[in-house]
Amino acid sequence: MNHLLQDWQTQLATLAGKLAGDDGAHDLNHLHRVWRAAQTLLDEHPQADALTVLAACYLHDLVNLPKNHPQRHLASRQAAQLACRHLEQLRFPQEKLAPVAHAIEAHSFSAGITPTTIEAQIVQDADRLDALGAVGLARLFYTAGRMGSRLAHDGDVCATQRSPDDQRYALDHIACKLETLPATMQTAAGRKLGERRMQWLREFRDTFAAEWEDPVA
Repeated sequence: MNHLLQDWQTQLATLAGKLAGDDGAHDLNHLHRVWRAAQTLLDEHPQADALTVLAACYLHDLVNLPKNHPQRHLASRQAAQLACRHLEQLRFPQEKLAPVAHAIEAHSFSAGITPTTIEAQIVQDADRLDALGAVGLARLFYTAGRMGSRLAHDGDVCATQRSPDDQRYALDHIACKLETLPATMQTAAGRKLGERRMQWLREFRDTFAAEWEDPVA
């Protein structure tokens, strides 16, 4: 990473840390992981503007509403607007503000905005990768605990005879959302990594179900 990116990373991480709330699933460590994932994706897309990606990675959660908040789908747009205001104060390159704003708006699953630039595609993929695998699983249960969800349905753990409901049962979030993520990845590397992490989640769910139904399994 060149000196310009290192300098901006320091400034952006400091800003994000100051504005972060108390959500441990969307804290500064999450932002660091998203940026590291984005760097891997950038390796396959050298035409992408790394500074735009960097800024969007660190500022995409400036407004982070709870998963069950009725205005959740508007959070990324609000985050983009807030990010641009702070970036202007930091004298961030003016011509990159709109691309950063689009990348932040489009990262959100709830917003349903299609990323139209390679930078936005990378940021969306990088953020979604952090929802998968072991860290994603930890974030899932952390978030479910904050929402007051139960771990799983008593009699139909894997929702084979009912519609999954991740508002009530934490484990259902795998079926409701996480299983759909690999297919939504915008980059080839993102799809490959996403499917690998999703396979791990499927194996975890099978193990969880076996132990839930038979504690000595």
